[in-house]
Amino acid sequence: MDVGSFRFLLSRRWVLFLVVVVLLSWLAYALGEWQFHRLDERRERNAVIERNEVAPPAAPGEVMPVGGDVAAADQWRRVEATGTYVPEDTVIVRYRTREGQAGADVVVPLETADGPSLLVDRGWVPTANSGATPTEVPDPPTGEVTVVGWARTDATDSTTVTDQSTRAIASSEIGPALDREVYGGFVDLESEDPAPEVAPSQNGLPELDEGPHFFYGLQWWFFGLLAIVGLVYLAYDEWRGPRPGRRGTKGSRPAAARRTDDDREPVTTRPSS
Repeated sequence: MDVGSFRFLLSRRWVLFLVVVVLLSWLAYALGEWQFHRLDERRERNAVIERNEVAPPAAPGEVMPVGGDVAAADQWRRVEATGTYVPEDTVIVRYRTREGQAGADVVVPLETADGPSLLVDRGWVPTANSGATPTEVPDPPTGEVTVVGWARTDATDSTTVTDQSTRAIASSEIGPALDREVYGGFVDLESEDPAPEVAPSQNGLPELDEGPHFFYGLQWWFFGLLAIVGLVYLAYDEWRGPRPGRRGTKGSRPAAARRTDDDREPVTTRPSS
């Protein structure tokens, strides 16, 4: 094999082509790695949920420190507290779409005997439009209530509270906005005792599947490999060069367009006078 026959790879066109393919392949590899990283995170989250959902209920102070947040290991730990709801301090969490229906979550502080209030996400109610405030919110039970819910960590963005309305739940924002001392994080409601006549739709535990991350990761890696294989094939095709009988090959015409000497019309000459 003549090494010199590969000099075309040093041309500007092929160098640029190689750079583009390398960048696309690296991007596909990185995106595949990202999907597999998300798969690992999903599996870790599922393991935490499976462990905590069978653990006995904890007091809020055990897993939801005041001025802090719920630890990753305590995410979705069942929490039980007794106190009194303060409906006038209800905070509406907008932009909560469920199965295509616009809605909002309803967060109500529960005053506990220990002092701090527990932020309870009582569930979801429909709204007319995305981002709108619900016209009717079911009232929480009056008097002393025992609440059981799932401990959740604070959101990290879009948590500003304005007129008792926000886009995400963060105790660090809701507490000062209501001028209340609150436990860190919040709870997704599981049950109330006594139960109200009408209640919002509960959020419940998340699905424990692994999502599409594994197949998305394989797809990105396949795209990267496809780009490399395509480059190798095109380089090989260029190295082979033109072949006889190949359409468009220099110096070759289709058979139908070629004429032999025997096919040419005879040339007649007129006798000279």
